[in-house]
Amino acid sequence: MKELKPFALSSAGVNTAGSNKLLNRALLLAVITICYNIIEGLVSVIFGFTDETISLFGFGLDSFVEVVSGIGILHMIIRIKNNGSTKDSFEKNALIITGTSFYILAIGLAITSIYNIYVGSKPVSTLWGIIISAVSILSMLFLMKAKMDVGRKLNSDAIIADANCTKTCLYLSVILLISSLLFEIFKIGYVDSIGAIGLAYYSYKEGKEAIEKSKGNTCSCCN
Repeated sequence: MKELKPFALSSAGVNTAGSNKLLNRALLLAVITICYNIIEGLVSVIFGFTDETISLFGFGLDSFVEVVSGIGILHMIIRIKNNGSTKDSFEKNALIITGTSFYILAIGLAITSIYNIYVGSKPVSTLWGIIISAVSILSMLFLMKAKMDVGRKLNSDAIIADANCTKTCLYLSVILLISSLLFEIFKIGYVDSIGAIGLAYYSYKEGKEAIEKSKGNTCSCCN
């Protein structure tokens, strides 16, 4: 496993003014990601609880965990702008907290989903799941492409890895959209729980990725 390369200019080079401009863009994308996840998390948790849909509720909790991860990325970019070269304790602790939170979320979603299937529980509605996931897919596509562009131009493995993690958020949104649509069409209760199990799987992968990155390694879900 290779160590993540936060920022290193290629031999082709990016001049100092150009690199500063790209870093400012990366900084803005990190702030947008944090603010978006806070809003998405609040809306998803509220409507997930109101409509009794475990997939939307879990999606909202996942967004809150992504906020912690986003703060770590924001701190990293600020450190790079200040000519920092090595990962500090703040970033490492943020990754450990993120990874642990994702593991807990994955376990909670899996247990709750299995219980809901067993007792035959079903949502009141998944309409908000459709709306929120559709907005999220468009937002994650924009952020993923923008982060990937900046990461490649800066030759930064860390920013590229963050773009790939945004891709994972895109997968979560697709799972929520599919499960929400299927329930609205067929009114089969366990579809929502199966969607939540899918979210649990990707939460586990995100948790594993965060723990691996805290050790200075990449993992399969970021490559």
